[in-house]
Amino acid sequence: MELVLETNLPNLYYRGKARDIYEMGDKLLIVATDRISAFDFVLPCGIPDKGLILNKLSAFWFEKTAHLVPNHFIEVVNDLGSLHPYFEPENCPPYLVSRSMIVRKARRIEIECVVRGYLAGSAWADYREGGTLSGISLPRGLRESEKLPEPIFTPTTKAESGHDQPIDMDEVRRLLGGALAEELREKSLKIYLHAHDYALSRGIIIADTKMEFGIVNGEVILIDELLTPDSSRFWDAYQYVPGRSQPSFDKQLVRDWLISSGWNKEPPAPALPPEVIEATTRRYREAYRKLTGKELVPSFR
Repeated sequence: MELVLETNLPNLYYRGKARDIYEMGDKLLIVATDRISAFDFVLPCGIPDKGLILNKLSAFWFEKTAHLVPNHFIEVVNDLGSLHPYFEPENCPPYLVSRSMIVRKARRIEIECVVRGYLAGSAWADYREGGTLSGISLPRGLRESEKLPEPIFTPTTKAESGHDQPIDMDEVRRLLGGALAEELREKSLKIYLHAHDYALSRGIIIADTKMEFGIVNGEVILIDELLTPDSSRFWDAYQYVPGRSQPSFDKQLVRDWLISSGWNKEPPAPALPPEVIEATTRRYREAYRKLTGKELVPSFR
């Protein structure tokens, strides 16, 4: 399978861990690569079809939730001609088809909006240590992976490098003001609840997810990616058993392998073995199939 690990178009706006973003006037071109990150490091290997899946799944969710919260999505690039006049279509690589999207340019709000519906990952560790999440007290006796009494908004800082740091609502209010802080919380919970119920009907539990928001003409909108295996914890609803870790359709397999490898989380990050790469691709593809009801059709080979 052909991998897309880097792109080199003109007018680079920003290069993230998994996405390369380019200027298009008052719009942006977001290209989802096959790079994969874990523990704040981009790994030296890629995951085949990952970018294609993340791009198409984000587009699916942006369209499915637009009636709840406006977003920056305009279109998936299905024809290189749609990039004119900002790019010369005849000089654009064919991999841009289906793995890139055109979006409205927005002023990013520097907060990661995390919603947790179940106790997993760092939330489970925090609960075991102090019985709270983002300053919110939880009932005693909850088990790993257990569904919370209600979803909780657990925002973090948006770090350019290193790890995002958890903050509570008081800190969000101090940073953004009370009205905007409450709007982000309300919109995040609304998206999560709607997506959780839909995904559950398709056999997937969305245990938690993170979202980003921006501002366009004074309006708060969703930006970046939405409800993908990179930004969310997807569990198999039919194998869900609280009290233990869960079978997942996200990059938890990658995290687990890195931990078991003995890597000290210092550079350089190790390359994944072929079997972990192949299993991760299968899980991403299965998440896409289950959620959209469609088989993934690669646009080029």
